[in-house]
Amino acid sequence: MRNITVWGLSLGQALLITGNILLVSVTALIGQSLAPSFALATLPVALQFLGLMGVTLPAALLMGWLGRKKGFLAGNLIGVGGAFLAFYAVKHGLFELFCGATFLLGMAIGIGQQYRFAATENVPKEKAPLAISMIMGAGVIAAVLGPNMAIWFEHWAPETQYLGAFAALIVLYIFNTVLIAVLPMRAPTAQELNGTPRPYRELLKQSDLMSAIVAGSIGYAVMVLIMTATPLAMQACGFNFGNTAHIIQWHVLGMFLPSFFTGRLIMRIGTYSVIQLGCIMLLGCVFLNQFGVSYWHFFIALVLLGIGWNFTFIGATALLTKTYRPADKARVQGVNDLIVFSSAAAASLLSGYWHSLFGWEILNLLMIPAILVAMFTLMSSRKRAVIITPNITPQS
Repeated sequence: MRNITVWGLSLGQALLITGNILLVSVTALIGQSLAPSFALATLPVALQFLGLMGVTLPAALLMGWLGRKKGFLAGNLIGVGGAFLAFYAVKHGLFELFCGATFLLGMAIGIGQQYRFAATENVPKEKAPLAISMIMGAGVIAAVLGPNMAIWFEHWAPETQYLGAFAALIVLYIFNTVLIAVLPMRAPTAQELNGTPRPYRELLKQSDLMSAIVAGSIGYAVMVLIMTATPLAMQACGFNFGNTAHIIQWHVLGMFLPSFFTGRLIMRIGTYSVIQLGCIMLLGCVFLNQFGVSYWHFFIALVLLGIGWNFTFIGATALLTKTYRPADKARVQGVNDLIVFSSAAAASLLSGYWHSLFGWEILNLLMIPAILVAMFTLMSSRKRAVIITPNITPQS
């Protein structure tokens, strides 16, 4: 795909995900060192999630009014401000200020989630799945660069551990701001600006829209919950940190590497089929985790989990883009991301608790009903499309 805007957004997405992975690598450790009590150690992480969740809908609505470029510039400037505040807070040991900084950084990450939608607006409709795949494929760079940057900059300032990570984060956000400023992007159309959006109640009656939201949120939640619990399960089974890190790295590659062909797969076999294939892989991960806790059980299960997430998330995003009129775009995209990332945040909070309460095998089995709900919702939606338009091949 030779589209400078999509390529530029892909690079911007790679930088944002790199910064996110860098942040995830050090935030809890810094929180632990700065917090007045151990109970507050993960508060900066929680505030990051709250910032992400809280900004998704307002950001989408704002971009529908001001356009993508101004919205993304605002997001990156919030990221620059958050990174500067975090740098200052870490340097001077200010826990409250660090919490405020991570909230701002979460907002910047939340606004960046709109890159995949912006990419689809700068290509012909039939190329939308390819554009989404390119944006998501940028995560491969981040999967390699993010953790390594945390290591490279750990002792950049010998007197303050991890301070260098936020210096690197400042540079990433400044570079991304310049990139977005020079990147050509389509301005909002008259229909988007002046059209009358449908009420949320009417929008959510669309079966395809509900299928996209259900598949996207369940796929993301299942992935986050199992991924977050995996290090705990591996530690309980006696594996060292090196084994765990290696498996998580391959899991992340499983999340993003398939993006280079997921779009073409959607164009070949259809959106519904790709999402269902992703659900089957999620089930494969769950069932494999019932048969053993060897290194290779964890390895193969986590790779399946990553690919399953990729198919469900990209497929759900592609399906979502078919469900709205120009005037509805901001509302639909904002509500979708609010639900999807709220589900992921809830899963991350439940993961450790459920693992301690139920154990590894039961935790995995608890994912089956949710995955089946996603699969049956998709089947019902596809069947309804056939009934409504019996003489037309349903768009899939």
